[in-house]
Amino acid sequence: MKEQRSSLRSNAPRADRAAGSASRQVGGTKVVRKADQYDDPKYNYQDYWAGREYEHAAEEMAIKRLLRGRRFEHAVDVGGGYGRLSKLLTKFAQKVTLAEPSRQQLKIAEIYLGKTPAVERKLLQAADLKLPDGSVDLVLVVRVLHHLPDPRPELAEIARILKPGGTFLLEFANDAHFLNRIRYAVKGKKVPKKPVDIRSVANKKDGEIPFVNHHPHTLIEMLQHAGFEVEAALSGSNLRSPTLKRIFGKNLLIKVEKVLQPMLAPIYFGPSVWLRLRKK
Repeated sequence: MKEQRSSLRSNAPRADRAAGSASRQVGGTKVVRKADQYDDPKYNYQDYWAGREYEHAAEEMAIKRLLRGRRFEHAVDVGGGYGRLSKLLTKFAQKVTLAEPSRQQLKIAEIYLGKTPAVERKLLQAADLKLPDGSVDLVLVVRVLHHLPDPRPELAEIARILKPGGTFLLEFANDAHFLNRIRYAVKGKKVPKKPVDIRSVANKKDGEIPFVNHHPHTLIEMLQHAGFEVEAALSGSNLRSPTLKRIFGKNLLIKVEKVLQPMLAPIYFGPSVWLRLRKK
């Protein structure tokens, strides 16, 4: 679990990338979103996944577990980058829309998804998906919320496009993971309930995009307020550590991960939390 998601320019993971900008009303306040950082040639999200085969396999495992035995008409992969997980969604949905705000990522997706005709690629931003109300029955959001200190506009937009009873599959970076709890306890403190920005001082000065971890309890409250109820949870990437990956390799770690995902979910052990939610 030592390997945390980095916000360095050279290997920045998925952001809330925007097709220009979008705005939504939240609590009477106009919230503007602009995040076109992944059109910057310095960001190559596909290269970011080199050497992260364990994390990718762990995420696919979580999706398969949470969607096992289910079929959907229309799934939307929000902030899905070059379609890394969109391919997997085609096994569960008749139609998949990759809603990605980066033109650069969509160009990469043309190659990556070239032989996957069931995936439609659209230049869309998470807070303004431009789909009809209640028009989809599955939404996937993975590695997006860690760039959203306040994800309420995005959660409201996802609730808008989902049909009643629709499924929302969400992954987020967990600030209350086991090692973090120990770090705070040693200092005589509790894990903060508010999002924690983990950018370095240098990156903050350089104007990097936000990079936050969320507390599960706080985020679940937001989700409930947006009209969702939790159906199932998993603890993800429980063995995320360069040392463990080097010593044991992906295959063994994934076998152990398979056991740990449901076992450790009740205590939010891992650095990644997965939720399957139902729109009320």
